[in-house]
Amino acid sequence: MTPSECLKTRRSIRRFTTQAVPHEVLKDIVETASYSPSWKHTQIVRYIAVENTALKTKIADECTDMYKNNGEIIKGAPMLIAVTMIKNRSGYERDGSFSTPKGTGWQMYDAGIASMAFCLAAWERGIGSVILGLFDEKKTSSLLQISEERELAALIAIGYPYEMPNTPKRKTVEELLSILSE
Repeated sequence: MTPSECLKTRRSIRRFTTQAVPHEVLKDIVETASYSPSWKHTQIVRYIAVENTALKTKIADECTDMYKNNGEIIKGAPMLIAVTMIKNRSGYERDGSFSTPKGTGWQMYDAGIASMAFCLAAWERGIGSVILGLFDEKKTSSLLQISEERELAALIAIGYPYEMPNTPKRKTVEELLSILSE
């Protein structure tokens, strides 16, 4: 699959089969995603894979009140990936000062790049995914026992797709692109 094919065919998958994601496939996905770019090659993103049904159910039931559908997605996925970041590295200099006016926001940029790389690497291997952003971050972090040095950026439900959603309408290139020339 070419990168273009991967980007154009990947969809957010919200329903999965019960087939488990093999650990070797997961390791291959993470290894591929590790090549995503990051601020000064800091590689701050770390992944936590949750297969434990009781823990996934607890996260789904207790951490998705603001959008209950995310809870159903989590319960239906054979695996939940917590995307975490090491705090105070991305966007910083060694002396602790910021290199960018984005401040701490740059770490989310790096986490977003890594998350998309993860999803594309998964799709290349036939694994569907959906990035979830609506959840109780504090409670989820506590349930996952995420250390103080790290911050939870997103959750990604992954598994083999139960069905393929239709391609959503895309904006035209003219809507998306401005070219400034002489």
